[in-house]
Amino acid sequence: MKKNRFLALALSALMSAFAFTACTTAADDTANAGTDAAGSDGADTAAVQTLTYDDVKIGVIHIGNPADGSGYTYAHDQGIVGMQQELGLRDDQIVRKNNVSDSDPAATETAIRECIEEGCNIIFGTSWGYMDKMESLAAEFPDVYFCHGTGYKNNGTNLNNYFGRIYQARYLSGIVAGMKTEKNYIGYVAAKPIPEVIRGINAFTLGVQSVNPDAKVEVFFTDTWYDPAQEKSGALELLNKGVDVIAQHQDTTAPQVAAEEKGAYCIGYNFPTPDAAPKAYLTAACFDWATFYVDDCKRAIDGTWTSRAYWEGLSEHMTYLDTLTDLCAEGTQEKVDEAQASIIDGTFDPFTGPLYDQDGNLKLEDGVRMTDDEIWNMNWFVQGVVGTIPQ
Repeated sequence: MKKNRFLALALSALMSAFAFTACTTAADDTANAGTDAAGSDGADTAAVQTLTYDDVKIGVIHIGNPADGSGYTYAHDQGIVGMQQELGLRDDQIVRKNNVSDSDPAATETAIRECIEEGCNIIFGTSWGYMDKMESLAAEFPDVYFCHGTGYKNNGTNLNNYFGRIYQARYLSGIVAGMKTEKNYIGYVAAKPIPEVIRGINAFTLGVQSVNPDAKVEVFFTDTWYDPAQEKSGALELLNKGVDVIAQHQDTTAPQVAAEEKGAYCIGYNFPTPDAAPKAYLTAACFDWATFYVDDCKRAIDGTWTSRAYWEGLSEHMTYLDTLTDLCAEGTQEKVDEAQASIIDGTFDPFTGPLYDQDGNLKLEDGVRMTDDEIWNMNWFVQGVVGTIPQ
């Protein structure tokens, strides 16, 4: 699936007109219902300048350090690397600002201003907390393209937002976990109790139950995106309760390491990490951020860049399921292939009714599909999830 990854994304970027996480808040997502979340506001006004391959210079604001070699920041940076290779850009045309806390507005502003001072005319901010500063600085620097990952704001001129429909790949990874578990008891180490994370848990659980209706998924919230020690501690708590597969919405491989240490199995996230826990790793729900980065930079160069809300998934290879390892249960590949084909051709969506909440209340009628706004703002657990959503 990954061998011809960059070729596939390049062809996709050239042939398709593409229409967002690390860190969101429930309040902000709810406030956004019905607007930018999935591009439904129609904001597509062209930006004010056209660049060339020689003068384009790209700034990237990272919440972590790509040198860590795994997780969210590494996945984003691999997208930047793929974009640079596809467009033939020089190293001096890429400026990285690493370890910029998205909870520190001053640090965010400093990093962005440094990029602009160094000549950057496209800036990608990869984490949620950068959003407001990117919005205000976009107004101050109208000739710079601002692109915010995982958020919802765009301004109609030089600020857009982007994310991937990772819930689709999570559904597929749920199939893998549902077929592997022998105890019908699966653990999920989750970051923040926000719609982005909740819809991932729900999609994963629905995937599990599509092949194993008796299985349950218990959730442990760490309340942090990046804390290897806390992530591992959460995984161990679940493993000590008896789960035999661990999934995660966290930035490091610590839950996978914990699973291997306890003789269980694991589902990764963000980027393929089979080497982190080779005796436990089944697959991972992944992003291919280069799909967006190539497309967006090409648009800036050919004059078709728009202030849009980009939210694509399996069909555009913005998200994908990593290659299944030999540890997966027999017949898993066939089940995954079938579900993936139906999601890609549009005949099926993971959030199609009937859907019930934890208390057995019908939330979505039979055959009805959730709207993008409903998916984007999901704040309840589906039946089969064990645990509560912290307030």
